Amino acid sequence: MSGVSMIVPSPSGSKLLIIRNPENDAPARFEIWNSSQIEKEFHIPQSVHGSVYNDGWFEGVSWNLDETFIAYVAEEPSPQKPTFNHMGYKNGSCADKDCGSWKGQGDWEDDWGETYAGKRQPALFVININSGEVHDVKGIDKSLSVGQVVWAPFTEGLEQYLVFVGWSSVTRKLGMKYCSNRPCALYAVRAPHPVSEIHLPEELRALNLTQTISSAYFPRFSPDGKFLVFLSARSAVDSGVHNATNSLHRIDWPTDGKLFQSAKIYDIIPVAMCAEDGCFPGLYCTTIHSNPWLSDNCTMIISSIWHSCEVLLSVNVLSGEILRVCPEDSNSSWNLLMLDGNNIVAISSSPVDVPQMKYGMVIEKEMENTTWSWSNISSPIFRCSDKVRSLLSSLQCSILKISVKGICDRLTKGASKHFEAIFVSSRTKKDVLDPLIVILHGGPQDVSLSYFSKSWAFLSSVGYSLLIVNYRGSLGFGEEALQSLPGKIGSQDVNDVLSAIDHVINLGLASPSMITVTGISHGGFLTTHLIGQAPEKFVAAAAINPVCNFALMVGTTDIPDWCYVEACGTIAQNRFTKAPSMEDLALFYSKSPISHSSKVKTPTLFLLGAQDLRVPIPDGLQYARVLKERGVEVKVIMFRNDVHALKRPQSEFECLLNIGAWFNKYCK
Repeated sequence: MSGVSMIVPSPSGSKLLIIRNPENDAPARFEIWNSSQIEKEFHIPQSVHGSVYNDGWFEGVSWNLDETFIAYVAEEPSPQKPTFNHMGYKNGSCADKDCGSWKGQGDWEDDWGETYAGKRQPALFVININSGEVHDVKGIDKSLSVGQVVWAPFTEGLEQYLVFVGWSSVTRKLGMKYCSNRPCALYAVRAPHPVSEIHLPEELRALNLTQTISSAYFPRFSPDGKFLVFLSARSAVDSGVHNATNSLHRIDWPTDGKLFQSAKIYDIIPVAMCAEDGCFPGLYCTTIHSNPWLSDNCTMIISSIWHSCEVLLSVNVLSGEILRVCPEDSNSSWNLLMLDGNNIVAISSSPVDVPQMKYGMVIEKEMENTTWSWSNISSPIFRCSDKVRSLLSSLQCSILKISVKGICDRLTKGASKHFEAIFVSSRTKKDVLDPLIVILHGGPQDVSLSYFSKSWAFLSSVGYSLLIVNYRGSLGFGEEALQSLPGKIGSQDVNDVLSAIDHVINLGLASPSMITVTGISHGGFLTTHLIGQAPEKFVAAAAINPVCNFALMVGTTDIPDWCYVEACGTIAQNRFTKAPSMEDLALFYSKSPISHSSKVKTPTLFLLGAQDLRVPIPDGLQYARVLKERGVEVKVIMFRNDVHALKRPQSEFECLLNIGAWFNKYCK
């Protein structure tokens, strides 16, 4: 099927909702399918709502239990625009072409930044799949952007509630993509009533269920409806870093239907500050499965980051017991696909192993220990060519532990512990060392995981070793290590990368004369810092949408708060609301790669997305032009229709081939 935005099965699996978002002025299409054919089709005009959100943050589509209503998040209808003719302003809702009238631009609307440009406010709607009637949900404050809606448990004779996440935007909207540090809360609101919003009784307005905590999202009800579990990024919200260690919480759901604001919130998994070696390092989730429950109704299966790997965890939401479900004796990463009872389907892969579907089942369940059995599932849909398998079979992967250099008394225990790097190299070449590509993730509060990446596989298969560094400040190593980086970017993270490079050189795994470096966003920031601070170390570099000059970026980015937090420390998280002072601009410059540009000698490739709102293109272009004026070999490739991540298939392909060709030019 073409033109499909979302496919959402009903709770029983007997029906399928297919959503086709509108193009231009066309209506949105909702199709209800049974196992073999379409049953109903509804066309919802843009006067009711615009596109249904399917982005991961605001996205939310939820069937009710008896499969008669669907709640979902979509764009509010467009506001009426002014109309003009030769006499000036003309009253009326639309332009009259016969009279030479036209619609004006109307007021500019704020949006949530990167990848949300042009999208209108997300709002909550419910459709009756028998009649096709659509209602907007009343009682929600207009300052809230809503998302992640779920139906609350239904009790006969009581009102039906919807639970959703709300992000407030009283003054301005900051970038949401990749940022979990935007304050949000869980709200409960009654399902649509035929009551005018103007006269809506107070008791029908949305209730904030989580007023005592600064962040609450991904709500999930237990199968028996006894409690509501949610994830929190309160550590990120409270500190200002864009991602941090998560915590998991529970609210007991009232059986009498009487909801109260600020219900008691129980901590299931608190923020882990510093874990002992081999112990649980904290919770780091990008999402929670829509149905994460085992058959006991109180144990969830969650995908979480554990150092440089993604793992599967079982979490008892009553006792707080945490167990690692996937095998521990590998460098692979595991991701949850689905559950049914005590059966799990997951995907396992590594940088040198293509994704493999796995089936897991409980074979022994005891009070203190549960044993899982894992087996492969044949994958008839996915086929990997013999050539690719042959290339991958010649590679090996290991996760290296790198000691922190120059430990001082001011470092916390967590920030003094080792960090990690993923190393991929050839099995067969023993006498000649391949050139090394140092790969640096963005964020900086992000992580490179040991899963299969076609980009990494391509670069390693054409004759490069890879050093993929998870410097201090990365996710997955405890909150103390993560929070050690703000205010020290351009020094601590740069030194960690140089330590990792020296480590593999000292092990005899890399030649000091054949080192290249690449990274995106903050990884591009590190790339351009490294070629300035260690100008003799790298023979070539490739920077993808790099942060090169904070002083320029802070006035143009969708996340000005990020500039202050990373450059000045978490104490400065609210300074973005004012114009930068002379002292701020001086500090921004000193922390930026452009302050070291006069020392750069390394030939550098720049790959820039023209639609990037996170690190707008003048930032990278300014740095590239400075290098070019100094006679450094520079190449700039501009992707006119792409954004920060350069993830459009054609962009990603072209970006990858150009990096390979650029490095080949100086290494082979």
